[in-house]
Amino acid sequence: MKKVLFVCLGNICRSPMAKYIFKDLIKKNNLENQIMVDSAATSSEEVGNGIYRHAAAKLREKGIEFDNHRARQITPQDYEKYDYIIAMEDRNISNILRIVKHDSENKIHRILDYSNSPRDISDPWYTGDFETAYNDILEGATAFLGYLLNSRK
Repeated sequence: MKKVLFVCLGNICRSPMAKYIFKDLIKKNNLENQIMVDSAATSSEEVGNGIYRHAAAKLREKGIEFDNHRARQITPQDYEKYDYIIAMEDRNISNILRIVKHDSENKIHRILDYSNSPRDISDPWYTGDFETAYNDILEGATAFLGYLLNSRK
């Protein structure tokens, strides 16, 4: 089983959106027994808080199921547990490395690094643009799933 951890700053907007969008793609491709997904934050500011209401509203609008998410901070042990640690932006990668101390197994990448247009995903907490964040995350999640499926062959 492949284990994937999506990471953003607070774990209330982008990384939970990525988690649930990716879970939806996994379900649609009948891969639920092959890929495990979770999400985490680089900051401790939102630990214990639920998904931000605008992010939840966007997921509902798009028909993406989600559950009672609670924000948590990434730990050094997560590096050992997960096969892929997928960040939303370069700043997240810097903060992940500050916490886990290394990336000797090359597990840490941005979600859109798997797409045809590698770039950061802007934080909708600050921009208010949850539609763009959703579309960018969907683009990255779709490309990442394609990468996982092609790398198994």
